[in-house]
Amino acid sequence: FDYRDKYSVHPSEKIMTTVLRTEISEEPEPVQKQTRDFFARIHNTQTEDSEYVKSIAIDFCRKQTLKKAMIESVSLLKSSSFDEISKIINDAIILGAENNFGYDYVADFERRFELKARDPVSTGWEPIDEITQGGLGKGELGVGIASTGAGKSFALVHLGAQALKAGKTVIHYTLELSDTVIATRYDSCLTGIHLGEHRQFKEMIYEKIQDIPGKLIIKEYPTKSASTKTIANHLEGLRKRGEDIGMILLDYADLLRPVRETREKRHDLESIYEEVRGIAQEYKCPIYTVSQTNRGGLNAEIITMEAISEAFNKCFVADLIFTISRTIDDRQNGTGRFFIAKNRFGEDGVILTAKID
Repeated sequence: FDYRDKYSVHPSEKIMTTVLRTEISEEPEPVQKQTRDFFARIHNTQTEDSEYVKSIAIDFCRKQTLKKAMIESVSLLKSSSFDEISKIINDAIILGAENNFGYDYVADFERRFELKARDPVSTGWEPIDEITQGGLGKGELGVGIASTGAGKSFALVHLGAQALKAGKTVIHYTLELSDTVIATRYDSCLTGIHLGEHRQFKEMIYEKIQDIPGKLIIKEYPTKSASTKTIANHLEGLRKRGEDIGMILLDYADLLRPVRETREKRHDLESIYEEVRGIAQEYKCPIYTVSQTNRGGLNAEIITMEAISEAFNKCFVADLIFTISRTIDDRQNGTGRFFIAKNRFGEDGVILTAKID
């Protein structure tokens, strides 16, 4: 409450840790321990319905405060203190109401000129870095789209490998392949040793990956067993462990289970992608995921957004959408085409020829 009086806002969870550390130091040791234990219990409690609980709690408190104000007003009626009654009732109604009324165009003028660092992470593909101003940055969502077997998962591994080289902590979620399969692909991508020769160069691979400045954590979930809330809880656990998350890769979002399932798969997918974007914003790092085309994209020269499987609207929230097209001839020749279907940071509609091993 002292913090609220001083700064006109309640302390965040992160700030509250510091507040506790400084404010309770003068208290007796049993009180300090009780306070720390109580806060730790709250901090570790995870609930999918926290916003619901919050709204119900606030609603209850507002009703109780209003009830108390009405009882006080009864006695004031006898003295006809209408102005005082009005103030008591209005103060009770205002309590618990939203106190952030938005961005004031004039009063908050200076905020428009503050430098906001995107801190983009290179994709490792120079032409794509050029048109995205260095790759994806904090809170941004990239979606790769390709037909089955065209290289979606390998594209994610490539993006993760570039982030590792840049010293980032990469969290790679796999909902289809095993964690060791994904790890083996990173071995190949980071060392240049062909997947087929992986076992015979075990010692060499181990030596080379020691010098990678970043950190990779691969988390495997069975298909449709995890929701965005599962992902968020896992990330929160990593954050509490002290991990500074630099990039999240999700292979792939379509295989997540909806938090609240509807009868329409397209609505479920739209919600999932919106929630994935929310995770990117919460952890202030880029997220890449991939999606599969419908049958129309199987042997297309160029895959456009029209070939997106199931729910077209799921890509409205994406900052970058790239597609990977590979015909039968491309698969034999190790070639393909990238198409920049959407790009919030520059040019889109760009076709880039690619070598795909």
